[in-house]
Amino acid sequence: MTEQPAAQPATDGTFDYVVIGGGSAGAAVAARLSEDPRVSVALIEAGPSDVGDDAILRLDRWMGLLESGYDWDYLIEPQENGNSFMRQARAKVLGGCSSHNSCIAFWAPAEDLNHWEELGAAGWGAEHSLPYYTRLENNDQPGAHHGHDGPVRIRQIPPSDPCGVAVLDACEQVGIPRVQFNDGSTVVTGASFFQINAREDGVRSSSSVSYLHPVLDRPNLTILTEHRAKRLTFDGTRCTGVEVLGPDLIHHRTFTARHEVVLSAGAIDSPKLLMLSGIGPAEHLREFGIDVLVDAPGVGSHMQDHPEGVIQWEAKQPMTTTSTQWWEIGIFAATEPGLDRPDLMMHYGSVPFDMHTARQGYPTTENGFCLTPNVTHARSRGTVRLRSRDFRDKPRVDPRYFTDPYDMQVMVKGIRLAREIVAQSALREWAGAELYPGPDVQTDDEIADYLTRTHNTVYHPTGSVRMGAPDDDSSPLDPRLRVKGVTGLRVADASVMPEITTVNPNITVMMIGERCADFLTEERAAV
Repeated sequence: MTEQPAAQPATDGTFDYVVIGGGSAGAAVAARLSEDPRVSVALIEAGPSDVGDDAILRLDRWMGLLESGYDWDYLIEPQENGNSFMRQARAKVLGGCSSHNSCIAFWAPAEDLNHWEELGAAGWGAEHSLPYYTRLENNDQPGAHHGHDGPVRIRQIPPSDPCGVAVLDACEQVGIPRVQFNDGSTVVTGASFFQINAREDGVRSSSSVSYLHPVLDRPNLTILTEHRAKRLTFDGTRCTGVEVLGPDLIHHRTFTARHEVVLSAGAIDSPKLLMLSGIGPAEHLREFGIDVLVDAPGVGSHMQDHPEGVIQWEAKQPMTTTSTQWWEIGIFAATEPGLDRPDLMMHYGSVPFDMHTARQGYPTTENGFCLTPNVTHARSRGTVRLRSRDFRDKPRVDPRYFTDPYDMQVMVKGIRLAREIVAQSALREWAGAELYPGPDVQTDDEIADYLTRTHNTVYHPTGSVRMGAPDDDSSPLDPRLRVKGVTGLRVADASVMPEITTVNPNITVMMIGERCADFLTEERAAV
């Protein structure tokens, strides 16, 4: 093949590829595609840049980002079985939720990925997907299965929190052993300090820091922050680009893709933009006078999340005053025998967590610790729907928490297990009064009532534009992330997951971005 000239910066808004959303997957897609100097890439992000912004970059400040100006802060629809005060934090900044949430770094279990393949996502099993984790990571742990020269710094949290060490000792006393996460095996029962995607200097190794910061001066990569996508453009059934609202909040502009558009706006905004562009449940689109391009009932459906409860203790000793991210330990357990993956996970927090308990009148403290049981594979399914045809209106987000009773059963068992752990002698010098739900809450019904009123989320919405077999009408995407019924359009973000991961999904979303870039490169080379 003869050498082709390098791509030149676009002056007319036309690029080879247009990536919508500079988040966990979108940053990876844009960076990888633009490694080829002959290819021009535009990355369009609604939020601001994170460059030089310590409010974003300093990982130990992440909790202050919730409900801040960097958060779309989506209120959820009233819940029939859950906490209607809940909201879904979605990042409005370069790097997406990897710039906004904590930085717990997990490889997905092989069983998760193989299940994706069983659900119709051919080629996404562990054999094909696990090597991409190796490629993206620079891990401080030894082992041939780990990557040591990838863009994303992953490192082990040191055991420097004495209360956290005592929690792990107590876990061992109830039969939950210390383990090493990301060692190539699936932890069904085990606990440890997390691995995190963060640098040693305390700066988060978000997708933006990892993929974009090193290449900000790459001439064939154009990063457009504070540009908000309004709708996708089409020539017949071929996606040609996207119309956006510019930073002045007045003028609109269209960016055109010669090859393909990649939608990476996340599990809430990707289905929203598809529906605004005529791809979604036909009856729902017609309610708002939107012309139906593709009747795709799976768009905005099948949304999953990790619902999370909290149990808090006052500490008898002063808690640590420094931390990588204040949530540093994970505990996995199976609430029934024979599982190949845990159905329960807890995070340990060295800070008070009264986001939804204070309004219910529960006492709080500035010196305490908590455990937060969550359901790894919740069976409840939610939806994302339009509020109007105006792109500026927030969508209707309805997680439908605990509409499947299985989810509450696991959560109740999680509260009971948390109490069993904290009752052990290893925590005798740390655990003071249980503040919430409190010692008077003992029966399953009492615990369930408390959880219904006070639960939160781990902020992991997934599956709302899921991929599946080409003939599966409930899956809007094929296994190569192409939107069915049109050409020139793919989706790459957490919305594509056929099933939520057992673990925190952020590194898996970056893996999805890596794979999407490879799909595009392979298909361009085959032309």
